[in-house]
Amino acid sequence: MGYAHTVGGATWRFADLKDLLAKATPSRSGDFLAGIAATSAEQRMAARMALAETPLARFLDEAVVPYEDDEVTRLILDTHDRQAFAPIAHLTVGDFRDWLLSDDTGTPEFGSLAPGVTPEMAAAVSKLMRNQDLIVVAKKCRVTTKFRNTQGLPGRLGIRLQPNHPTDDAKGIAASMLDGLLYGCGDAVIGINPASDGLPAFMNLWRMMDEIIRRFGIPTQSCVLTHVTNQIRGIEAGAPVDLVFQSVGGTQKTNESFGIDLALLTEAREAALSLKRGTLGDNVMYFETGQGSALSANAHHGVDQQTLEARAYGVARHFKPLLANSVVGFIGPEYLYDGKQIIRAGLEDHFCGKLLGVPLGVDVCYTNHAEADQDDMDTLLTLLGVAGVTFVMGVPGSDDVMLNYQSTSFHDALYLRNVLGLKRAPEFEAWLEKMQLIGPDGRLLPHSGTNRLLSAANALAAP
Repeated sequence: MGYAHTVGGATWRFADLKDLLAKATPSRSGDFLAGIAATSAEQRMAARMALAETPLARFLDEAVVPYEDDEVTRLILDTHDRQAFAPIAHLTVGDFRDWLLSDDTGTPEFGSLAPGVTPEMAAAVSKLMRNQDLIVVAKKCRVTTKFRNTQGLPGRLGIRLQPNHPTDDAKGIAASMLDGLLYGCGDAVIGINPASDGLPAFMNLWRMMDEIIRRFGIPTQSCVLTHVTNQIRGIEAGAPVDLVFQSVGGTQKTNESFGIDLALLTEAREAALSLKRGTLGDNVMYFETGQGSALSANAHHGVDQQTLEARAYGVARHFKPLLANSVVGFIGPEYLYDGKQIIRAGLEDHFCGKLLGVPLGVDVCYTNHAEADQDDMDTLLTLLGVAGVTFVMGVPGSDDVMLNYQSTSFHDALYLRNVLGLKRAPEFEAWLEKMQLIGPDGRLLPHSGTNRLLSAANALAAP
């Protein structure tokens, strides 16, 4: 079934729904690389107008990736909640935008709506929105999850403490962990991207983080960001695994390029649940995504990268994660060329994830060969903070020495919390106050002899 719209006397035609979605997408390098982007501003506007007139129900009848060829499509359609969809089933995409922006639509409506929204619906409506629209709607979406603390509460911002080291040196990682904790970071997760390979190396990292968390009574969770099969093997070997991590994509072929499928993710979640390590809840999964991953794997099926990113959130949603985040500028300028495209993509990702009921954070980042700089990241970081982002990254000096990309620092987290009045997870905040790292107002206290964490760390380091 084709789509068409007339603009200025010229009629623009679009072959199918995936062509319409691609042509309606804001300009970005990845879609040009795939050969599916609009060739002019006029064509893009005609596509948006045609998309605005498209009924939401059409997305349940026309799959952008064939149902019979793709288990992600089957997951999305087979688990769609028609009862949750009923309040908006009569709307077009344009009407849905108006409904989302209405002052009469608030957090309670979004909570009950999420299971009825497919990723393609979320992607479609985002293409009709200005940046401010993406921010105001995402602000109204609240997704709360729990493991050893509570993520996603209003007025709260989580930070993933990311103490990566180029050789996985235990002392270097521990020093970065201490540095981040002293800045009040680490409530979302303490997550290491290992440089080493092999189960013995991973076991050392799990045990080291677990020992620090237990020794100091930190109400947080740890994660080693290795392939999910390594984490299953670690659980079988007795590793103290809190969260199970995996990168996921929006098509079956993308996930196959990661060496995973939905059955393997199910197995991993069940293995993590069997450990019963959560004290407040059982959200045991952690997912990362990124626009462009399907295209880089030649697994995009001619679908635009932002729609496929939303489909990755459909995968994440099914497994009830504690955390999920887009690594928005990590893949490079071939997919998001400059600061403008990265900022737009970050806001789209956050909006779509939260609308779908995913506890979405964003790794506000870029590679050094992109046309972007730290000022662009400051802008995106601030906009996401206003939009109610679940968590961002805390990297020493904002420069990841293992992964070799630019992200956000402990100081950036402090800036965002201070300027917007955002607190940490409540359980973590209470711990920081108990350790005399922050005052009752949530602000960092000057280093002194009463700092219990620093005093304990110095005692452990003494010969």
